[in-house]
Amino acid sequence: MPIVKARKSRARVHPSVSVVMPTLNEAANLPHVFSRIPFEDIHEVIIVDGHSSDDTVAMARSLHPAVRVVLQDRKGKGNALACGFAAARGDIIVMIDGDGSTDPAEIPRYVDALKAGADFAKGSRFMDGAGSSDITPLRDWGNRFLNRAVNTLYGTHYTDLCYGYNAFWSDVLSHMQITCDGFEVETLINVRVAKAGLTITEVPSIERERLHGESKLRPMRDGSRVLRTILRERLIDTREPVEGGWQPAFRELGELPCEDASRAFAEPRAQVSV
Repeated sequence: MPIVKARKSRARVHPSVSVVMPTLNEAANLPHVFSRIPFEDIHEVIIVDGHSSDDTVAMARSLHPAVRVVLQDRKGKGNALACGFAAARGDIIVMIDGDGSTDPAEIPRYVDALKAGADFAKGSRFMDGAGSSDITPLRDWGNRFLNRAVNTLYGTHYTDLCYGYNAFWSDVLSHMQITCDGFEVETLINVRVAKAGLTITEVPSIERERLHGESKLRPMRDGSRVLRTILRERLIDTREPVEGGWQPAFRELGELPCEDASRAFAEPRAQVSV
């Protein structure tokens, strides 16, 4: 990938980190996920809830009182991430899943890649030190086909295209301009940061199986949306940053005052049994 200068002055020594986690009926999975978050290195955790019918929100707040809860304004993972990104206050934003498949203990690895000079730290399940116990043969084949298409059309050297564990400096949002609602969001992000000429570093990651519940991913439906995104982006010029216009409307539930929230993240937490 091309090497470019940082887009603006960044707090590379002690950057504040926001974790954005879309959720939809993940109450049973959150105790494990929260037990793996390195809260001592995190400024805030934002749960973006898709109007869960279980106790997802109550569970998140019981696990950590300072968690921020945002309600997305539409449906879909893309919209959930856009809402969380718009709400985030950190220098660095990390996107993870709430089902236990992405390990929050890997967050420092992503942050280190950004502090070392990357604009965008992209998780990969298909490089040395990485792996997946969750991906099916059909999804594996589809991911490799779509990954090859992106590398061919956009001159990238990605080893993984459709993985939802990534981190980036907050000023990169103006290049990403999240304008989709579904699971094609990771592809949209990966294509647009490449088109913008940003410095991208792949980070090895281990994907686990979902702990509880059923996956919302539908390989054929979502794979076709990814392919349409790849082809459509060839016709759209998004190389120049856009500061506004992409942010969706969202509603944040009541939160602790800023000073109380910062103290809560700094204080030791009660042990979570999983």
